Amino acid sequence: MPTTLRLEAADRSGVEEYRIYEGAIEVRQLQRSPENESDDTWQRLTHTQLAEHVKDDTVVAKWLRHRMGWQRLLRACINPQTLAEFGIAENTLDRYAA
Repeated sequence: MPTTLRLEAADRSGVEEYRIYEGAIEVRQLQRSPENESDDTWQRLTHTQLAEHVKDDTVVAKWLRHRMGWQRLLRACINPQTLAEFGIAENTLDRYAA
């Protein structure tokens, strides 16, 4: 199973690459043209960004659902402060995930 997901822009100007790293979902932008500087550093997606992918049922959301399972993906979409308010540790693994 692939560990990263690469999405190429329709105009072939760049590539977005997603990965799951140490329990977090990260993205980086890769530029295709040599005159553009490539910012290939990984950035963590926020819970809000993940929730938007899930809401819009993007290719990224489908890939994450397949890699992580829907329960862990939905948990990643929740603000960590909300989890803490309900006494749920952010790094708690779901015992019932497949």
